[in-house]
Amino acid sequence: MKEEVIQLIKQEAEAVANIPVTDQYEAAIRVIEERVHQNKGKLVASGMGKAGQIALNIATTFSSTGTPAVFLHPSDAQHGDLGVIQPNDVLLLISNSGKTREILELVNLADNLYENLPIIVITGNPDSDLAKLADAVLFTGNPDEVCTLGLTPSTSTTTMTVIGDVLVVLMMKKIGFTNEDYAKRHHGGYLGDKSRTQARLLQTKK
Repeated sequence: MKEEVIQLIKQEAEAVANIPVTDQYEAAIRVIEERVHQNKGKLVASGMGKAGQIALNIATTFSSTGTPAVFLHPSDAQHGDLGVIQPNDVLLLISNSGKTREILELVNLADNLYENLPIIVITGNPDSDLAKLADAVLFTGNPDEVCTLGLTPSTSTTTMTVIGDVLVVLMMKKIGFTNEDYAKRHHGGYLGDKSRTQARLLQTKK
């Protein structure tokens, strides 16, 4: 059992290490900065199933680090929630196959509401119809799933999460996000206390 655990962790780690790094990351950060921080829009993240859970995580992490973001469920979008989208927003869409019907429909619905909203896509299929619609495509590398059936989103969602983390950190650096900024957005719990303590220490050193 121990050797099997080691092998599974190794496979996941290799998938992360092999995520392709291209200038598409720079393009994604440029779009987010322009739409959210210059034009006062927000990032709208969406995905279906497991990819949707990753999109929710990315949205909440962006919000807590200075980039306003929301999660929009692609099915709920068809029943009124599409109204959360505003003309200065940017879409962050996650689909491993790039063929997810609900996500492709969301693109059409959003375009009917506000034409030409910029789209960032995280996908395992850079040649998909979804990727062709995007302003920036972040490729996961399409790793094999560690699932014994090769079906359950596992390694693919690991790479999606890492790509989301990379975007968050790059944007934090781009906007100069500080401990004080974090403390204002995260009041409760251990992290809130830690961020306020760090902010006070930095103030005393000035």
